Amino acid sequence: MRYWRSVYLCPDHASLYMTQRKIIHVDCDCFYAAIEMRDNPSLAQKPLAVGGSADRRGVIATCNYEARAYGVRSAMSSRHALKLCPDLTIVKPRMDAYKEASKEIHTIFCDYTDLIEPLSLDEAYLDVSDCAHFGGSATRIAQDIRRRVSNQLHITVSAGVAPNKFLAKIASDWKKPNGLFVITPDQVEDFVSQLPVSKLHGVGKVTADKLARLGIEDCLQLREWNKLALVREFGSFGERLWSLARGIDERAVHNDSRRQSISVENTYDVDLPDLPSCLEKLPELMATLAGRIQRIDSSYRPGKPFVKVKFHDFTQTTLEQAGAGRDLESYQQLLTQAFNRGGKPVRLLGIGVRLLDLSVGNEQLELSW
Repeated sequence: MRYWRSVYLCPDHASLYMTQRKIIHVDCDCFYAAIEMRDNPSLAQKPLAVGGSADRRGVIATCNYEARAYGVRSAMSSRHALKLCPDLTIVKPRMDAYKEASKEIHTIFCDYTDLIEPLSLDEAYLDVSDCAHFGGSATRIAQDIRRRVSNQLHITVSAGVAPNKFLAKIASDWKKPNGLFVITPDQVEDFVSQLPVSKLHGVGKVTADKLARLGIEDCLQLREWNKLALVREFGSFGERLWSLARGIDERAVHNDSRRQSISVENTYDVDLPDLPSCLEKLPELMATLAGRIQRIDSSYRPGKPFVKVKFHDFTQTTLEQAGAGRDLESYQQLLTQAFNRGGKPVRLLGIGVRLLDLSVGNEQLELSW
């Protein structure tokens, strides 16, 4: 796929630009579960989840598609997952096996480009704009990556090919599992115009509901709003909405980016009225955070915890504490202090940990992604 980005004429600033970029987003299909089924074929074709034990308040890290058909999802308690699917097999995570598979996949990526931006063990962006393989065809490169992963690791990956990261990530999910979807530059206009606004990065249920109340269901309708009007309605995120509705995403693929933190947050349909109602949400947030911490590679170590609170009037505060634990009581104390800074109904809660980068100062890093 040869990409010269379409020229956009911005009505607000009358600016135009043209760049060449070919991005592939690769996402392994139910990665942990796929490794378990590969290594133990008796688990294949059966509802399978990777996670903690139900009798120890365990949480599902991931599951295969047979389990998803019953409604089982990641971050769900193992106890609830078994209620939905009594025949579900839950196996303990084997992080060493997953990391080893991740290294093998990364090695395959390196045959095509050095511009690789890992998002987790099983997901990454590749910028293949300057890759000479297959005459520079990003589509054929993605096909070859999928073929090699299947042949060498005996698992499947889905891939999306597009002119930017935003569209490539949407494309990789379009034909999951084991799929490939390509959005060429000439297709961007039509593809994005029909895209539901709920598919846009950063648009959660609350924002989607607000857009619906404004009569905005898809990007074609979103384009009818000028940038200033969107900023008035959605603050700084309005400018991002204006760009995404036109398929514009200028973010580069960074192969040298290192995580500073890992977190999870949730925007609630109904504002949480007081501190007790906020504290009730902590166990669910902590379960999701624990799953995400499990997925980071060994070059990081979790550090100090933090909480984020956004009140109903969109004011927000973040509080962290060095030396504090990452247990429920510690997060309760942090959340109590953060809530007391505003003392108002809450629309969003977030918790996380800062990460210590153990690779700093090392002359040679272990290959991971």
